[in-house]
Formats: sequence, C-alpha cells, structure tokens
Amino acid sequence: MGKAMAGKFAEAKYNIFICSRNEQELAATAKELNKKYHNRVAYFSADLAKKDEVLGFAEWLSQKNIQTDILINNAGQFVPGSVYNEPEGNLEQMINTNLYSAYHLTRALLPQMIKNKSGHIFNVCSIAALKAYANGGSYSISKYALMGFSKNLREEMKAFNIKVTAVYPGAVLTSSWEGADIRPERIMEVEDIANMVFAASFLSPQACVEEIVIRPQLGDLP
Repeated sequence: MGKAMAGKFAEAKYNIFICSRNEQELAATAKELNKKYHNRVAYFSADLAKKDEVLGFAEWLSQKNIQTDILINNAGQFVPGSVYNEPEGNLEQMINTNLYSAYHLTRALLPQMIKNKSGHIFNVCSIAALKAYANGGSYSISKYALMGFSKNLREEMKAFNIKVTAVYPGAVLTSSWEGADIRPERIMEVEDIANMVFAASFLSPQACVEEIVIRPQLGDLP
C-alpha cells in the first residue's frame, strides 16, 4: 500500500520521502518510482518500531528543510494469535510497530505543521480497529489504539487547520496474503486504498474526510 500511495502522489508531482526497515527493498522501490516519476522520491531506512530510529528519520527530513504537506503513517505489522495464547511480547511488538511509529513521527513533525497551519495526516488503521475477530489478538488491540490516537489528534488539530483522516482497509492484496488461496474478486487492490487517500487529500480547506472505511465488495474475508 505504501508503494501505491507514494506512486499516486509522485504522479501528481509531489516530492515523496519514504521510509521502511528493509533498505534493499526500499532502495529498489525508490529506484523504480524515480524512473517512472522523474526523480521525485527519496528514501531513508529505519525501523519505525524503535523511537530513536523514528526520530532519526524526522531529523533527516528536517535537514532537507521540507514542508510536510501530507504525512501517511502506514508502518504496520500483523502477527496472528489470541490474547490467551499468543507469544509473550506480542502486544509490545504490535504496539511499537502499529501505534508508537505513528505517535512519535507525528509528534516530531507537528511543530512545523502547526507553525504553518497546514497539512494532512493519514493514519492507516484497519477494519480490525472497528470489529474484533478471532485470532486478531494484539494486532487488533494495537489498531484500536491507533484509531483512538487518530480521533484524539483530529480534535486537537482543528484549531491549527491540520486535517486528520483515519483509514480502515479490509483485506488488501499485499505481502501479508502471500501464498493464500484467494480469488481475485474477494480481495482489494493496493491502488484502491491509494486512490481513496489521494482523493481525500484534495478537498476544499473547509472539508475533512475523518474516516475512510473500505472493504472488499463481497465483504470481509473470514
């Protein structure tokens, strides 16, 4: 999803700054997008589950003296399991990756956005934040927490003219579903999410899409 969203905004002539922990894949993604969109993508490798690396990414952005127009918090990880039997430390891992990454990066970039009184923050939550399900465990808990962060941030940022949108995708064809025997009509494409986020970012200043809920046409996967 991150690659699809980066490509969508690069196509609209935004300068894009992407980050993930796998430097090899990150570099390949930046190279591919730059070839297609004329060198609009820069990258920084960091594990956003670690606060010091999140702050390192924020400092790198600061050194480039850029204005943050759109921040998409999309770092995430899914480890299945139930609360009663999932591996020890699973909750901490899910919270660090799915919540704290967004929390720390947003806090690091907000002072400039507040000063400019502009910007739009997208937090990619999950359908798992709206409805608990078996074997969701700490993943679902972390996404509920990210939803709470988004709702609270939305209220706080109104006074500074900064928009906040929570995105709740259902099943999307990403690496999380590799190897699964799923018919194409039962799962969404990454471009579906990118198109919705892109559209929400282009409303008038007096309008804000607070939530995007998007599911497969035939409903959630069991």
